[in-house]
Amino acid sequence: MDGFHLAQAELQRLNRAGRKGAPDTFDAAGFVALLQRLRQQRPGDGIVYAPDFRREIEEPIAGALPIAADTPLLIVEGNYLLLDQGDWAGVRPLLDECWHVAVEQDQRLAQLIARHQRHGRSAEEARAWALGNDEPNARLVEAAGGRADWQLAWPAGF
Repeated sequence: MDGFHLAQAELQRLNRAGRKGAPDTFDAAGFVALLQRLRQQRPGDGIVYAPDFRREIEEPIAGALPIAADTPLLIVEGNYLLLDQGDWAGVRPLLDECWHVAVEQDQRLAQLIARHQRHGRSAEEARAWALGNDEPNARLVEAAGGRADWQLAWPAGF
C-alpha cells in the first residue's frame, strides 16, 4: 500500500505535505485498481507491476514490484485496508481475509518516534510528528479494526 503514497511534489501542490501518511495522501483508487487487476490475474498472464515506497528517499517508485500470475499467496499491508470511506472502501471487498494488529498507544508512539529519528528527524521533531500527524491516523485505523476477520494484539515490548 505504501507504494501508493502521493509523490512529495504532489503533496506540496495539494498543501498536504505536512500530513503525509494520512488517508488522503495516497492514491487509494490506484491501489484498488491494482488489487482488482491482481484478482483477475490468471496463470499464463504476464507480470503485474506494483509500486514500492523507498524510505531512503521518502518517495514511491512505480513498477518496482513484479507479481507473477502464478503467485500462490499475496499479502498486502497497510494502515487503511479496512477504512470504509472514499476510495478506501473498495479495498476490503477485494481481500480474501484481513487481519488487524492492535498496538498499545505507548508502544506505537515509541516505535514511531524511533523510526522518525532513524530517518533524520530530531527527537523533538519525531515526537511532534508522531503526536500531531500519526496519532489521528492511528485513531482512524483503530476505529476501522472491527471490520477485520482477525484481531491480533501486538505483544508488549516486541
